[in-house]
Amino acid sequence: MKPGGRVRVLVADDQAMVRAALVALLAGQPDLAVIAETANGADAVMLAGELRPDVVLMDIRMPVMDGLEATRRIVAGAPANAPKVVVLTTFNLDEYVYDALRAGACGFLLKHAQPEELLLGVRAAADGGALVSPAVTKLLIQAFTGRRPASSRPPAALARLTTREREVFDLVVTGRTNTEIARTLCIAETTVKTHLGHALSKLDLRDRVHAVVYAHENHLIAPRDLD
Repeated sequence: MKPGGRVRVLVADDQAMVRAALVALLAGQPDLAVIAETANGADAVMLAGELRPDVVLMDIRMPVMDGLEATRRIVAGAPANAPKVVVLTTFNLDEYVYDALRAGACGFLLKHAQPEELLLGVRAAADGGALVSPAVTKLLIQAFTGRRPASSRPPAALARLTTREREVFDLVVTGRTNTEIARTLCIAETTVKTHLGHALSKLDLRDRVHAVVYAHENHLIAPRDLD
């Protein structure tokens, strides 16, 4: 639960039934509050600016303005304290999901996910955490790797990482869980979290989701890494 009160959520989805279900689910939680809902991206941008929600649940395909452009405007409008934008997807829009992450979304949730997963995702977003499970991260990786060969010239920023931080980073971006990484490197899970935190900070990345985006953009992931 967010310190100081309930997490304030704006729901943006043009499907009335989906929107109603999301609102009902969120409104039934003592630590969450739906402060507004809308069916188009333009209104989402306006409401986000006026109401300053903690989290925006953003559908991608909406009239007037799509969720991608709306996400970009919400994040750009207040980069220091912008609401956390969570993309809602059926996962058949992989390219849009990737673009939304680049636009500043902090992660994504599947519309057909279990209610517990959706609630966990909203709470994680409010707390600044990552929003996708390692299993879903691996699906995201698979959607965008293999299109271009891995680069033989990694970004200079990677040189800032220690050997252990780089080992942890490389495993994270191929979808490994903290438990799997700890087992592979023979270290504690808390140590994994510490090294990952340092790596993300040095690379100026918000979370493990954006680490995957960074790795994709810099050709750090090859298809064989997903085995």
